[in-house]
Amino acid sequence: MLNGIHHALTGDILKFLCDMGHGDELVIADANFPAASVAANGARLCRLPGLTAPQALAALLPLFPVDHKYTAAPALVMERTKEDLDAPEPAAWAEFRDALRPFGPDSLSALERQAFYYRAGKAYLILQTGEERQYGNLILVKGCVL
Repeated sequence: MLNGIHHALTGDILKFLCDMGHGDELVIADANFPAASVAANGARLCRLPGLTAPQALAALLPLFPVDHKYTAAPALVMERTKEDLDAPEPAAWAEFRDALRPFGPDSLSALERQAFYYRAGKAYLILQTGEERQYGNLILVKGCVL
């Protein structure tokens, strides 16, 4: 254990976060996300089954500089499909917004579902959580440590 680091962040996760450079992307994935098949494209895969996606985000934010300075959309959720547009907005999104609010009022953007999967396949790291709510997926772009 280390002081100031969330207990769920394993040594492997911390190493991968440290290895990431400016512009590299990290995916926080829900339990339904096809993480293993998407990671087969080259992303590293770690699991955080005891955390929801917003809890994983909260654990990462003290360590992970999100690129709000140089990237127009540094935090991306998976856009809802047309079949889900009548449902209320996914609850995880409000929690993502709350966690990202200190970085700017409009910190969350949406990406079409298949484009999200494609982009996730190019990510450096996928963290699959135990999030059971739909659309609990988030892509973050790593910024610079200032």
